[in-house]
Amino acid sequence: MAIKTIAILSPGDMGHGVGMALGQHGYDVITCLAERSQRTRELAQAGNIREVPNLESMLEEADLILSILVPSQAEGVAQSVADAMRATGISRPFADCNAVSPDTSRRLETIITSAGGDYIDGGIIGSSPAKGAEPRFYTSGPHAGVMDELDGQGIAVRNVGGEAGRASSVKMCYASFTKGTSALQVAMMTAAQSLGIYDELAAELTSSQPENLSRMEGNVPRLPSNAGRWIGEMEEIAATFDSAGVTPHFHLGAAEIFRLLESTPFSQESPETVDRSRSLADTIKVVAEYLPANLETAD
Repeated sequence: MAIKTIAILSPGDMGHGVGMALGQHGYDVITCLAERSQRTRELAQAGNIREVPNLESMLEEADLILSILVPSQAEGVAQSVADAMRATGISRPFADCNAVSPDTSRRLETIITSAGGDYIDGGIIGSSPAKGAEPRFYTSGPHAGVMDELDGQGIAVRNVGGEAGRASSVKMCYASFTKGTSALQVAMMTAAQSLGIYDELAAELTSSQPENLSRMEGNVPRLPSNAGRWIGEMEEIAATFDSAGVTPHFHLGAAEIFRLLESTPFSQESPETVDRSRSLADTIKVVAEYLPANLETAD
């Protein structure tokens, strides 16, 4: 099947970059922005993504739908698209590209296929094309081949075959390391701050782990702007591990760290407005103040 028009729900940080990249490779990229935020609208404009008034209109035009959202919204969006398929009698391939567990992906498959749509299990690894990256889209399931032609069109498509859930499993295991490591770094430095040995630990890391410390300096101050999105992702990873017989507690703990970051004033920043001058030490000092025990003392 030749794909000409691609719908993206929703053009957020990753979605607008993907839409921009696909548009630059000749695809007509559309979206429905009903009930979306002003930031999302601005990102859609930045990505040159064309708006259509509703999901029914989107189904009439789109050859493929890419769902690129936070995990907590994945099921609701799939249900809304399925309802629109039933209302219009138009079925389309629907790729869930969100950070969800294999079990969640299989639930989404049921929602879409029950409405006549073709479901594609997907998972994105890498940064947004808006940042100059070419993210990898892992895909699986009986209809995964629909997306193969997008490989090299501003994104890389990695079809891992088999049943729905395989692509999500790759994403979950990969993110368990990347975002899980970031959560562990925040936990380590916040504990050091709370224990009054931050400077001593930083000095040791400067001596024995300079590359890791440098990565923390660049990464940790940006984490609060994404923390709210990543809580659900950690919970999905925990569920994935649990289903595999591996302890879920690492990533339930990581979810708690991202909740802590979300409680700080820094979480009001967006990825576009992060204060790039804020240091690791400045970030951790404030994070430690928002530890539950310290908040109780302040009260």
